[in-house]
Amino acid sequence: MQRIIKNDQVVDESWHLLPKDADLATLSNSDDVIVPLSLWLEHGHALRARDGGLGVWLDAGEEIEEIAEQLDRFQVIALNFPVFTDGRHFSTARLLRERYGYKGEVRAIGDVLRDQLFFMKRCGFDAYAVRPDRDPYDALQSLQDFSDSYQAAADQPLPLFRRRNA
Repeated sequence: MQRIIKNDQVVDESWHLLPKDADLATLSNSDDVIVPLSLWLEHGHALRARDGGLGVWLDAGEEIEEIAEQLDRFQVIALNFPVFTDGRHFSTARLLRERYGYKGEVRAIGDVLRDQLFFMKRCGFDAYAVRPDRDPYDALQSLQDFSDSYQAAADQPLPLFRRRNA
């Protein structure tokens, strides 16, 4: 079983991340699943009828605006980083938190490395599935790499100078 970082601790993964070619006929009614955006757009009505938890994952290049009106249906929104150098989903996480007010879990999946976690958290991520060849306990320590940040972000809406004057 894979272990992920969630809410600043390493936990066992309880959600099933479905591939883009998943067969809904073999899907258990009670499992918690994270489905690809394309599967949600095609079979959303059937997925809503399930008893298990529901999440959606977006690949790089897929826009959150496609499901912005449906965000309350998802407990998890996973954002896929196909390579660590593709940072488009940093913006998606900020949009989810700041523009759309999404309160559920925002998870980073794919080529997720230790060096990115602190900055991902600043953008609104609260769960990270680090690459399978990496140690999640080591990656967890990266969330403590910096004691404070000057700029405002999703995790701290006030810049340091405003916090100091308060």
